[in-house]
Amino acid sequence: MSPARGGTPEEGGGADIEKAAAETGGRGTWRHAAFHVATTIATPAAYAPLPFALASLGWPLGVCSLVTGTLVTWCSSLVVASLWQWNGDKHTSYKLLAKSIFGPWGYWYVSFFQQVASIGNNIAIQIAAGSSLKAVYKHYHTTDDGAMTLQQFIILFGAFELLLSQLPDIHSLRWVNAACTASTIGFAGTAIGVTIYDGHRIDRKEVDYSLQGSAASKIFRAFNALGTIAFSFGDAMLPEIQSSVREPVRMNMYKGVSTAYSIIVMSYWTLAFSGYWAFGSGVQPYILSSLTFPRWTIVMANLFAVIQITGCFQIYCRPTFAQFEQRIQAKDAGYRARMWRLVYTSAYMVVITLISAAMPFFGDFVSVCGAVGFTPLDFVLPALAFLKAGKLPENPGLRHAVKVITSAVAVLFSIVGALACIGAVRAIALDVKTYKFFHDM
Repeated sequence: MSPARGGTPEEGGGADIEKAAAETGGRGTWRHAAFHVATTIATPAAYAPLPFALASLGWPLGVCSLVTGTLVTWCSSLVVASLWQWNGDKHTSYKLLAKSIFGPWGYWYVSFFQQVASIGNNIAIQIAAGSSLKAVYKHYHTTDDGAMTLQQFIILFGAFELLLSQLPDIHSLRWVNAACTASTIGFAGTAIGVTIYDGHRIDRKEVDYSLQGSAASKIFRAFNALGTIAFSFGDAMLPEIQSSVREPVRMNMYKGVSTAYSIIVMSYWTLAFSGYWAFGSGVQPYILSSLTFPRWTIVMANLFAVIQITGCFQIYCRPTFAQFEQRIQAKDAGYRARMWRLVYTSAYMVVITLISAAMPFFGDFVSVCGAVGFTPLDFVLPALAFLKAGKLPENPGLRHAVKVITSAVAVLFSIVGALACIGAVRAIALDVKTYKFFHDM
C-alpha cells in the first residue's frame, strides 16, 4: 500500500483505510452522537473531582475556571465539528483532520496527545471504577477478615472491559453508551441529592472554605486543579464520533454536541458547587468518598459510576486499537483478524490494569491527563485550526477581534496546561513517597 502524499507509510496506510471507512458513511443519528459525546466527557471520574478542584481554587477563581472551561470546550467542539469536511474530504479521525489542516506535524501532534489522553483517561477511570466497586462491596462486607482489595476490583473491571473490547467499532457501542448516558444522569442526580442532604446535616459553622496549606502548597494545588478541570471537559474523539453519524453530518453533530453539553452544564455545575458548599475545604478528591448518609443512595451512585465508566473506557481505548487495526486489516481478515484483536486488546488491558493497580492515585492521574492530554487537543488545537481553516467574518474589525480572541485562547490554555502539568507531577511524586506500590487505598 503506497503512503499518502507527503506522509510516512504508517501515516499513509492509516489514511487509506480510514478514507475507505469514510466512503461507507455513518449510520448514527444526532441522538447517538449525543450519547457518545456525553459518555466521553461526562464520566464520574470527570464529575467527582470538581468539588475538590473548586476547594483548591476558592469560590471566585473556581467558579470562573469552571464556567470558562465549559464555554471554551463547547465552542471548540463546534469548531472541530464544523471542520470535519472543511476541504471537501471526510476526515474520520482527529489525526487525519489535523493532517489536512497542518500537514504531517498535525498528524503526529494529535497521534501523540490523543494516545496520552486516551491511556491516561482509562487509567484514571479504571481506578475510579475499582474504587466504586470496592465501596459497594464494603457496604455489604463490613468485616476486615478476607476483605477484597482495591486491586482485585480493578482487575475484575479490566476483565469485563476486555470482553467489551471485542466489539468492532464505536457504532456497535451505541446502546451501551445510551445506558451510560442514563447512568450519567442517574449518577449526577444521586450524587447531587446526597451531597445537598449531607450538607444540611453538617453543622455549617464547622465548614471552612479557606485555602489549606502553605503558600507553595496552595499554588501547586491550584495548578493541579486547573488540570482537573481540563480533564473534566476532555473529549479527544470528536471526529471519530462524527464519522459514525449519518447525513447531514454537521447539523447532526451540532445538535448532538449541544444536547450533550446541556446535560453536562446542569450536572457539572450543580455537583461542583453543591459539593464545595457542603464540605468546604475538607471535600475529598473523589466526591463519593465524602458522602456518608443515606448509605443505600451512595451504593446506587457508585453503581451508576461503574456503568457509565464502562462505556467511556471503550470510547477512549479505540484510538489505541486503531493503531493495530490499520495494520491487521491490510493483512488478515475473518478469524485471523479476530484472533489478532483478542491479542492486542488483551495486551492493552494488562498494561492499563497493571498501572492502575500499582499506582491508584486517582486525583493525580486525572490532573496529569487533563494537563498533558486534553488541554492540547480540546483547548489549544481547535483554536489554531479555526485560525487556519475556519470561516472568519468578512467584516475587517470583527475578523480582527475573532483572531485576537482565538489566539488568546490558544496562548492562555497552553500556559494553563504547562502549569497544571507541573502541579500534577509534583502531586504524583509526593504520593509515590507516601504510599507503596499496589497500596490498597
